[in-house]
Amino acid sequence: MIESFDILGVKITVTNLMHSCRLLEQWIKEGHKTYVCLAPVATIVDCQADKQYCHVINQAGLVTPDGMPLVWLGRWQGHHDVQRTYGPDLLAAFCELSEQQGYKHYFYGGLPEANKLLVQKLQEKFPRLKIVGHFSPPLRQIGEQESPDILSQINAANPDVLWVGLGSPKQDYWMQQHRALLNVPIMVGVGAAFDFLAGTKKQAPRWMQQSGLEWMFRLCSEPKRLWQRYLVGNTKFICFLLADGMKKIRYR
Repeated sequence: MIESFDILGVKITVTNLMHSCRLLEQWIKEGHKTYVCLAPVATIVDCQADKQYCHVINQAGLVTPDGMPLVWLGRWQGHHDVQRTYGPDLLAAFCELSEQQGYKHYFYGGLPEANKLLVQKLQEKFPRLKIVGHFSPPLRQIGEQESPDILSQINAANPDVLWVGLGSPKQDYWMQQHRALLNVPIMVGVGAAFDFLAGTKKQAPRWMQQSGLEWMFRLCSEPKRLWQRYLVGNTKFICFLLADGMKKIRYR
C-alpha cells in the first residue's frame, strides 16, 4: 500500500524522486493504468474551491509534493522520508532510466516551439531514449474533449509513459477524463517542465527551490501571469491551514 498524508483534504504521497521512478517502472511492468499529479501549493488551494478537482487529484495513483511547504507539512506529520518531487527532475530522471530499460515516451502539451525543443534536447541528452511521438494541442477550455484522431495517434504510438504539459488544473482534468480512452500505462502531468527542460523558461536556482523560495523567482519572471497564483494563492493557503488548525483544536 502506498503511504500518504492529508493536507486540507488532498492526499499527498509519501515519496521522493527515486521512489516515484520505481513506482512508474513497477506500473509499466504490471500494465497498471493510472495517472500521476504533481501538487504544488496552488493545487491544494484550487482544491478548496473545487471539490471535483480535489476528487480528480485524490483519484491519481501518485500525487507528489511539488513544493517545499508540502514537504515540511508532511515531515511535521511524521513522514521524515518525504522529499520534493519536482516535475523537471522526475521527467529527466525517468528518461535516464528509460535509456537502460527501453521504455517509450510520448510528449503531449506545451506550445509548439517548447514541445519541439523539448524533444530535441532530450534526444541530445539521452541518445537511446525512445520517443514515439509528440504533439502540441490548441488552447482549449478545461474539460474539453480531445480530438479522436489525436487519441488514436497516441494509442498507435503505444507509449509506456505519456507526459502531459498543459498546466494545472487543466492537465489533471485531461488525464482523468481520457484515462479510459488511452491504452497507456502511465500519464504524468508535469506542468511547466516542458518549458524548463526546453529552455524557453528559466528555472529558479537550486538553493531557491530547496528553501521554498522558487515562487518568488517565478513571480519575478512572470509577474502579470503569476501574481494571483502566488501572492493571493499563498495567502489563502496560510489562511486555510490556520482555519483547519483552529477547527482541529476546537473539536479535540
